[in-house]
Amino acid sequence: MQSVSDISVLLAEDDVRLSTFVAEYLEQRGVSVVTVADGETALRTATAGHFDVVLLDWMLPQRDGMSVCRELRKRSDVPVIILTARSEESDRVLGLELGADDYLTKPFSPRELLARIQGLVRRARGQVGPARSLKIGPLEIQLEARSVTLRGAPVELTSYEFDILRVLAERRGRVLSREQILELATGSAEDAFDRSIDVRISRLRQKIGDDPRHPTLLRTVRGAGYLLAAEEP
Repeated sequence: MQSVSDISVLLAEDDVRLSTFVAEYLEQRGVSVVTVADGETALRTATAGHFDVVLLDWMLPQRDGMSVCRELRKRSDVPVIILTARSEESDRVLGLELGADDYLTKPFSPRELLARIQGLVRRARGQVGPARSLKIGPLEIQLEARSVTLRGAPVELTSYEFDILRVLAERRGRVLSREQILELATGSAEDAFDRSIDVRISRLRQKIGDDPRHPTLLRTVRGAGYLLAAEEP
């Protein structure tokens, strides 16, 4: 299991009882936790310090979690988990479109929250094999550095987006279902739902310069899934 002794988390939650409970649970398991109770403080704290994961309640005072996530994503690629009582698919999709890496519906198991934190940290820290790179058309993917360039210019991806791109690049020319992509990228497809991966693929296309309306590099195979073209279009 991933060691959590050196993981630092920012928890933005205005429910004092829940915030205290979650912070105590994580701290008892070696996670360092900083708690804040409003959106303005959350954004200021997240951008001023170094955190491995930011946990954002949707309905924060002063500035809501969605607004914080949107602004934070402009400044940082720190993994973000949205915590909310709203369980509609449209809400989950909105969170992903704004750049969140994960979404947990209240009430949630603190054990599941810890597992998701661990998963995001593992991916963000790039626990991969020997240094190597993959070149697909105008893209170059450095696996150990977890960096991507497009015609030599750096591409800013979230940790989750990088892992999806890596999975597709390592199997370029092969169609992968949504469930396969999530399983290979995160180690689990339990939380898979169609719009989740579709939103992430759409964001990836925008970032790698692939026209979302007429993609030629990251292609949709209707009824089957997605593939990354084996050669430059």
